[in-house]
Amino acid sequence: MSKIVVFGAGGRAGARVVAEAAERGHAVTAVVRDPAKYGDLASDSVQVVAGDVTHAGSVAEVAAGHDAAIQTATRMDMSSEEFYTAAARALTEGLARAGVSRLVAVGIGSLLEVSPGVRLVDTPGFPADARAFSLGHAAELEVFEESGLDWVVLAPPPVFLDDSAARTGRYRFGGGQVPPSAEGDPVFSFADLAVAVVDEADDPAHHRVQVAVSY
Repeated sequence: MSKIVVFGAGGRAGARVVAEAAERGHAVTAVVRDPAKYGDLASDSVQVVAGDVTHAGSVAEVAAGHDAAIQTATRMDMSSEEFYTAAARALTEGLARAGVSRLVAVGIGSLLEVSPGVRLVDTPGFPADARAFSLGHAAELEVFEESGLDWVVLAPPPVFLDDSAARTGRYRFGGGQVPPSAEGDPVFSFADLAVAVVDEADDPAHHRVQVAVSY
C-alpha cells in the first residue's frame, strides 16, 4: 500500500482516480477546495481535505508523507494559462518541499501532434476558445520541464471522454501523436483513464514526458 494525494479530486477524472486508487488498497488524500461538497468521496481509505493547488504552501502541507501526487484539477473562474501556470509552479515547489518526487498529471489531447512538429491545437480552424484552454496546458508543460520533478503528463484523445462507461482496465500508451481511431471505435473513458493514471503512480514507466493514452 502506498499513499497518494490527488488534486482536483472532485472532478470527473479526479473522482475516478480516487476510486481506482482506493480500490487498489492505497491510502488516498483527496484534495478539493470545499470538502463539504464532496463528502461522498470519503471512506476508510480516503481522506477528503481542503487545499489549493495554486499555492505551494498548501500543496506542501497536504502532500507531506505521500509517495506520489496526481494532478487532475482545473478551474474555470480564471484563464487557463493563469491557472495551469500557477498550479504547475505550486506543484513543483510544494511537492519538492514535501519530499514527493513523483507527479502524474492529466493533460489534453489537443497538444498531441497530427503530423511531425504540428500539434492539433496549431492546425487551421482549431476553435479559438479551445486553443486558449489548450495553451494553458502547454504552459504547464513548460514549467514541469524546467523542474526537477519526476513527472509525466497523460494526454487522452482530443474528444469528450465517456463519462458513464464502466472500467475495463484496458488502455495503451502512445507517443506524442494523436492516437489513430476509426468510425465505431469506443470513446476512451474517464474510468480507464484513471487506471492508466494510477498505474503510472504505482509503477512509473514514463518520465518527464507527455504521452498519449487511449484504447
